[in-house]
Amino acid sequence: MQFFNLHTHKFSEYPNTLELVNQYPWEFDAAIPNYSIGIHPWYIQEDRLKKDLEMIEAKLQLNECLALGECGLDKRIEIPMDLQIEVFEKQIQLAEKYQKPLVLHLVAAFDELIAIKKRFNISVPIVIHGFSKNQQVAKQLIDNGFYISFGKYLLRNPELESVFQSIPNDKFFLETDTMVETLEEVYTLAAKYKNISIEELTRIINSNFNTVFKSNSNNK
Repeated sequence: MQFFNLHTHKFSEYPNTLELVNQYPWEFDAAIPNYSIGIHPWYIQEDRLKKDLEMIEAKLQLNECLALGECGLDKRIEIPMDLQIEVFEKQIQLAEKYQKPLVLHLVAAFDELIAIKKRFNISVPIVIHGFSKNQQVAKQLIDNGFYISFGKYLLRNPELESVFQSIPNDKFFLETDTMVETLEEVYTLAAKYKNISIEELTRIINSNFNTVFKSNSNNK
């Protein structure tokens, strides 16, 4: 593996790239070689919740499933926070049971996340994907043991340069999510911001991958 894409919704088969493709239990594609699977807070449906959780549990037991996600909390949607937390906590329990990392969608609920992490004493690594907040929030997350992944906002918001530079090298990932820009563009800018070569950046992220995922992925 040369490059690692922490979060994408489309399997693209880029050469020398391991893509962690986001999958949902209700539209699972078995042809994707490495994936995460989870219930996004936007798409919680109580009438299929039991079935979705059973599907997630089944896939977590497979080597090609590298993580549970994306799951999480979002205060800017109409789905009640109590229900979001209930579904999130059930997924945390599955991640703990099968010792798979969590990839999170998180909007305006950082305090709630930190409280849940402490209450459950979560042992598996947790990655906040698509980070776009300030240095204070980033530091709070790092201090509480989270990893942070950067993608489209790093490319589109110059104010994130100093935030990204403040992240310890053993605590970040890069991603594309749903953006049209390429992973190479994200790597290029990230290397510029860190004032290192792309080769050194690749070594850093590969080391973080090995630490967090400790996986039997198909394309190591």
